[in-house]
Amino acid sequence: MTRSILCAIDVSQPEVDREVLRTAVKLADIDKARLDVITVVPDFGMSVVGGYFDKDFHAKAVAKARDILNAFVESEIGAEANAQVRHIIATGKAYEEILHAAHEAGTDLIIVGSHKPDLRDYLLGPNAARVVRHSDCSVYVVR
Repeated sequence: MTRSILCAIDVSQPEVDREVLRTAVKLADIDKARLDVITVVPDFGMSVVGGYFDKDFHAKAVAKARDILNAFVESEIGAEANAQVRHIIATGKAYEEILHAAHEAGTDLIIVGSHKPDLRDYLLGPNAARVVRHSDCSVYVVR
């Protein structure tokens, strides 16, 4: 029985992750599991690239990602259901933050899409592949 599902969404590609969210909602409904939705904002602050951004860029990026994620989830599942979803905005490497959030929440199932696969990743995107390899819980990959 699944109690907690973490659904990873890339807010820069909502049209690609529409099916990922729909799958997560269906699986959460089966067991009446809690649904958490996460998106990860890249961390440019610690790199040379970070010097080219305004000091408040990160805060603005996180706020914008939160708005986009909330609007996307609400448009797909409705306002009432969206109010029950925990929205997580993390900063860093996508696979690391997904795994960290899953561990912290005691997640039973991670749902992730397979994006832009490279031949070396054998038709599974690099973040999805890393989540699958390193997760302590089950991972459902939506293609």
